[in-house]
Amino acid sequence: MRIWLVLVASLSIFASTHNCFAEKPKPTEICGSCVRADLGFLASDEMHGRGSGTRDEHIAAEYAGALFQSFGLEPAGENGTYLQRAPLPAHLPDGLEKYLKTQGFDQNQRTDTWNALGRLRGTAPDADSQVILLTAHLDHLGVGNPVNGVSIYHGADDDASGTTAVIELARALSHGPRPRRSILFVLFGSEELGGYGNAYFLEHPPVPLSQIVANLEFEMIGRPDAALPNKTLWLTGYERSNLGPELAKHGAALSADPHPKEKFFQRSDNYALAKKGIIAQTVSSYGLHTDYHQPSDDLAHIDFDFVIHSIDSMIVPVRWLANTTWRPEWNAGGKP
Repeated sequence: MRIWLVLVASLSIFASTHNCFAEKPKPTEICGSCVRADLGFLASDEMHGRGSGTRDEHIAAEYAGALFQSFGLEPAGENGTYLQRAPLPAHLPDGLEKYLKTQGFDQNQRTDTWNALGRLRGTAPDADSQVILLTAHLDHLGVGNPVNGVSIYHGADDDASGTTAVIELARALSHGPRPRRSILFVLFGSEELGGYGNAYFLEHPPVPLSQIVANLEFEMIGRPDAALPNKTLWLTGYERSNLGPELAKHGAALSADPHPKEKFFQRSDNYALAKKGIIAQTVSSYGLHTDYHQPSDDLAHIDFDFVIHSIDSMIVPVRWLANTTWRPEWNAGGKP
């Protein structure tokens, strides 16, 4: 029954994907029905909250990898595939073990996590020595203690929305002329467990880390932040580098993080890359809503028009970044 449900969902998404090409193309060719299909699948009941290191997380990675292949991206995973399989530690830190027990996701049966990776190779002779990295995390909290009778922690905003952004940016940027620089699209597993997919990527990168020009992580763009003007995103660590202001000059509706006390710059996969010296920051619109890490972070609370607009708004700035020779730098005192 489980496999049958996944196949039915996959066929529905396949149909939606094909229908999106019949839409009247916009200047940036974003596919609204594809956004709805991706996010709808990833945050569906049938995906059981994509628990870190679970079979559901693995299915999400396979789904993303299959889409990367359909867009014509090169495999950037292991052994000519679109996946990296990373072992999880036999014992997690005590604090995390206690947290997992309060959530009720059987951690002892989780031995591996998965990253999905695709590459759009650039046209410059040195394209792979100046790579743009677009990332999000695949996983969420899985199935846990019921809240108001619901035990699936769907993770629609956190981070099916960001995963969808990376997938749909890959779709849009892979159509039309290839950029000068190569673009890596990477979806990390087990961020919620402590960034284990990201850590494995850093140890086994498809290109040397020194060749990554910039990393934009997409996390929690499922609804607008009331602290910002309408249809605006924010960038963690905006003041730490000149990346955000430069992207804004080229059309990105990005502003500084309005919640500095929350220290979001340190709370996503970008931080581990930033500590390696990479200009790495997170695009978000999380407005501190109370559905964070709750079963109510579901599809009913997603503002799809906002998600579609947000992804659409990043295509031109990212395309510019992938075609320019300009390189972002840390501001004085900004490097972690």
